[in-house]
Amino acid sequence: MNQNKLSIIIPAYNEEKNIYRTIDKIVNCHDDLDYDYEVIVVVDGAEDKTEQEAKRHRSAKVRVFAYSKNHGKGYALKYGTQKASGDIVTFTDAGGDFDPTQFDKFIKVLEAFDADMVIGSKRHPASRVNYPLKRRIFSWGYHKIVDTLFGLKVTDTQTGLKVIKTSVAKKVMPLLLVKRYAFDLEMLMVAKQLGFGRLFEAPVEMNFNAAISGVSWTAIVRMFIDTMAVFYRAKVLNYYRKQAKS
Repeated sequence: MNQNKLSIIIPAYNEEKNIYRTIDKIVNCHDDLDYDYEVIVVVDGAEDKTEQEAKRHRSAKVRVFAYSKNHGKGYALKYGTQKASGDIVTFTDAGGDFDPTQFDKFIKVLEAFDADMVIGSKRHPASRVNYPLKRRIFSWGYHKIVDTLFGLKVTDTQTGLKVIKTSVAKKVMPLLLVKRYAFDLEMLMVAKQLGFGRLFEAPVEMNFNAAISGVSWTAIVRMFIDTMAVFYRAKVLNYYRKQAKS
């Protein structure tokens, strides 16, 4: 991949305790690889010192963008994609759940299969994950709902590590309406409806950040509402295809 550039987008909300360490791990890992890269941190709401902590990192590879109001992960990723200058983009979590050495493996899969997108799956046989039982149960139930409603033929839509061709991301992302809970699902569904069907899953190594491991009933209800909204737009209104043609 030495002819390409990777844009690593990190949405960050109330991550002042984690963001510097996450950036530093990414920079230290990628400085040893044979391709160019940039780290784009999108501070999704100025409620703590996340922006200051991100800007404390002095690498010239790191760019930090911030806005005052919290809009949700989906909005932050759309914003970051607009700023990306690489040929490939990857999305990863600010909490440092994913070892950044995995990015290179995902990119190799993307290139080997000329894929549009490679997504991490906690259910891949080769995955090694450590996250709470409550989240495991929720993830299993949500997968069953998604499989029934959408038939995406993937085992996991919600794992935060994804690698996408920038040319694909910049066609898909402007059509997304979900700002928070079902963003990942909407992105995969839109990609499918626009004809970007070369999607592959890859194993992940994941150590869940215990500080942000809770799943509230409010979040579950909102996730369900967002999911049904995506279903209505995709399956009933045919909204995404119509918007892509307009």
